[in-house]
Amino acid sequence: MTQGWNARDIPDQSGRTAVVTGANSGIGYVTARELARRGARVLLACRSEARGQEAQARLRREVPDADAEFVPLDLADLASVREFAAAYPHEGLDLLINNAGVMALPYGQTADGFETQFGVNHLGHFALTGLLLPKLLDTPGARVVSVSSGMHAIANVDIGDLNSEHRYRRWVAYGRSKTANLLFIHELARRLEAAGSDVIAAAAHPGYAATNLQTAGTKMEGRATATRVVELGNRVLAQPAEAGALPTLYAATAPAVHPDSFTGPGRLGWRGAPAPSWRAKWTRDDVAGERLWIASEQLTGVPYKKI
Repeated sequence: MTQGWNARDIPDQSGRTAVVTGANSGIGYVTARELARRGARVLLACRSEARGQEAQARLRREVPDADAEFVPLDLADLASVREFAAAYPHEGLDLLINNAGVMALPYGQTADGFETQFGVNHLGHFALTGLLLPKLLDTPGARVVSVSSGMHAIANVDIGDLNSEHRYRRWVAYGRSKTANLLFIHELARRLEAAGSDVIAAAAHPGYAATNLQTAGTKMEGRATATRVVELGNRVLAQPAEAGALPTLYAATAPAVHPDSFTGPGRLGWRGAPAPSWRAKWTRDDVAGERLWIASEQLTGVPYKKI
């Protein structure tokens, strides 16, 4: 039962270690802060060193006894992902929160030549999870949580054009990347079950939460009017990042979470307490999940050897 669930309901996380990507702001920061508040050791995995250090300092001010550390991670560069995983300093890993993402950007490419939204939102996290999987498998009760979006409903993945080389439409590319997040969790959960692992792979989405994600694309293009409109919508319609992070925190910590679940804010998926969320039927397609998985292993060069 999720009715009324909030950050005060997070179980004690003492002795547990969490990695939160994109933890320097918005939902990622709130997720990291609340896990730390409940006793977890948290690694703030952020692309910008300056923003990551600022987030670490802010978190320690807000939670004075927090065990929180900034660690550089650029999901748009597979070399950085490999460096992060190789340098991971702890024996176990209890929570991997694949939170970082970009939304509706003008066309661009990652350091490895992938379309930016697909590369960051899906491939970077696919590689990170695969490289950290041995740590997760060796940690009883570990979980992987990927942050998707209700906007996955606007587009299925196109296995023949994963990098939008034939035609690029920013919102379609975003929707495809968020569908990829859900297909990844579906296939990961299936493979973990087949391997007899107790690691839980689950997904969440924040609904409409006020973060800097919405304005990144308009600011990149210098569209001042569009930026002001989005900022107004954030102020008037959106819920705060504190509320937007609750589905992720629920998926990461609540005892009742089951593999391949999808938690969002309220039954309508816009705002409210965490609840099971609607998802498009194509996000539970076994054939599509396996095809995307195989393609992702080939593109990233990260094979999932243990499952």
